Amino acid sequence: MTSPLYIGLMSGTSLDGVDGVLAAFGDGDAISSTLAAAYVPFPDHLRADLMALQAAGLNEIEREALAANALAVHYADCVAQLLLQSGKPAGDVRLVGVHGQTIRHRPELGFTRQTNNPALLAELCGIDVVADFRSRDVAAGGQGAPLVPAFHRAVFGDDAESRVVVNIGGIANLSILPAGAGQGTSGFDTGPGNALMDGWIQLHQGRTYDANGDWGASGEVHAGLLAQLRDEAFFRLAPPKSSGRDLFHLDWLQAALLRVGAPIAPADVQATLTMLTAATIAEAIEGHAPDARQVYVCGGGAENAFLMRLLRQALAGRAGVQSTAALGVAPNRVEALAFAWLARRFDLRLPGNLPAVTGARGLRVLGALYPA
Repeated sequence: MTSPLYIGLMSGTSLDGVDGVLAAFGDGDAISSTLAAAYVPFPDHLRADLMALQAAGLNEIEREALAANALAVHYADCVAQLLLQSGKPAGDVRLVGVHGQTIRHRPELGFTRQTNNPALLAELCGIDVVADFRSRDVAAGGQGAPLVPAFHRAVFGDDAESRVVVNIGGIANLSILPAGAGQGTSGFDTGPGNALMDGWIQLHQGRTYDANGDWGASGEVHAGLLAQLRDEAFFRLAPPKSSGRDLFHLDWLQAALLRVGAPIAPADVQATLTMLTAATIAEAIEGHAPDARQVYVCGGGAENAFLMRLLRQALAGRAGVQSTAALGVAPNRVEALAFAWLARRFDLRLPGNLPAVTGARGLRVLGALYPA
């Protein structure tokens, strides 16, 4: 019997583009193979439009609708690349699972919004689409995030070793995977991942991200600024918790800089932001997964050598730190694979959330179907 094929598409809080994978699934939750992977970058104007939608503004409904249409075109482009690479026709793919682009995340107010036009995507690619994965969990009283711990448990869990998987995108989140059959799996957002670092280098150097962390590594961590940043109440909240650009944005950073008072060199600010990400991840691991001996990192942060070095230093003597490549999955494919997996869970009408992670009242089937 041919293994069923699913596509996963992810565009995260880094707002850089779309990651996509075409995966085959075997029995249960097992991924039997990844047939293709593709990345479609966002043009500058779309990235700017999506960034502007992170905050209230004029004519938001029309601007969001136009951005959603543009996103669907980029998602369809990614799907086309995956089919071309794999040599598979659209008819061989059961479902496309697409996350959409988070523009507001306010579970405390009962909503989360991932802008998208899944109906247009289904029309463009000729494949059934599953979207809006987070809303069902929020409707059940949950945070709607993070959703990846259930996937991490299925793919990266180990009978003999307690592990932590850390996804460092715009926001960082971790999944705690105790040894054994997944009992006690938990996870939560730890705070900013790359979002503040990306915003700061864009402001000062016109670049969208700090390649390899070189600019941050050229500066010195400012202890006073780090203390101001770490005083944020979110870091002291007990899980379940999730966050986004609604909280961690450049205005939040500028307010901390004003409290410090003295001017700080931009490269030193970048070094401090990198340390903030590493320190808050390490503190979360120490507080909630003290028996974990291996930490596996995915997302764009895994490509930041300076950040990885700081994280290793923060966890020295407690846990080893490496990317998910050590487990056979490239770090830039993990989240897209998660949404292929969630699409399969929807297809089988199986739950995709973990109430212990999100705080929902129970297990829920996640997503909404848009037939081709």
